[in-house]
Amino acid sequence: MFLTDPFFWEVVISGLLAGVMYSLVALGFVLIFKASGIFNFAQGVLALFAALTLVGFMDGQVPFAHVINEALGTNYHHWYETPGGGDGAPIWFVALSIAATTAVMILLAWLVVKVVLKPLVNQEGIILFMATIGLAFVLEGVGDLMWGANIKVLDIGLPSGPSDWIIDQTGMFVNKLEISAAVVAVILVVSLTLFSQYTKMGRALRAVADDHQAALSVGISLETIWWIVWSVAGIVALVAGIMWGASSGVQFSLSLIALKALPVLMLGGFTSIPGAIIGGLIIGVGEKLFEFYIGPMIGGATENWFAYVLALGFLLFRPQGLFGERIIERI
Repeated sequence: MFLTDPFFWEVVISGLLAGVMYSLVALGFVLIFKASGIFNFAQGVLALFAALTLVGFMDGQVPFAHVINEALGTNYHHWYETPGGGDGAPIWFVALSIAATTAVMILLAWLVVKVVLKPLVNQEGIILFMATIGLAFVLEGVGDLMWGANIKVLDIGLPSGPSDWIIDQTGMFVNKLEISAAVVAVILVVSLTLFSQYTKMGRALRAVADDHQAALSVGISLETIWWIVWSVAGIVALVAGIMWGASSGVQFSLSLIALKALPVLMLGGFTSIPGAIIGGLIIGVGEKLFEFYIGPMIGGATENWFAYVLALGFLLFRPQGLFGERIIERI
């Protein structure tokens, strides 16, 4: 029986925690789509850019150091030494670095709205989608120029390694970092749901998504709303970047996790914050169980494609996702 097999439960827990990591990226997609009707293809790159910036601040790296040194003939790479040395950075410095990165993401959101979105107000959705594809490549290039393309280690003091208590109690291997990600995801979902449903600004975000012109006619500033929602999505991307960067290092392949978030959105719905979490958990558990029990029979490596096949099959029966809003058009 599966339910009495300890390996089954270890695989399930591993899948749940992996699903939480996917959901952290999917949350950014949901926020922007829910408030502006834009599918932001650049969300994965936002997570990468935020993680690169955080590592740069923590290491005291000079932004655009390579470009500056080539242009001026200098050899400056760091403008301060990280406190703590080899013993790890102190908490106050980590908090200061995260605060500085948050400020950068808010400034980036303002630039995106001013330079990319404002000129495209009331354009077709496909045009805005293509604009976010271009934005993704621009951010990836800027991140490379600012901080370099080498793999970076991100250590902000989060616990890592197997939980000894869980091993002693159950015999199962569970990573402390994944538990931390689950706790952070729960806090984020609760906070964002309350913000969206019970605040004046959250209602304004939904009004803009429903009808730009109607929102403008009642005095809602479209530009301000977009800046706020892109800022919040940038902060969510920072959280996702921290978790993924601490888990597997900060590298440019990090931007590809956005592709794994797509099946999560298809299952949970593009407009549901709780749906992003539920969809991520389904994908995470599904792909782990399928790989463990079915993968060996068909050659393995099923985690690369299982999520997309599951999402495609799901679309045939419920295109709006589990928690998405059904759209009915009358002619």
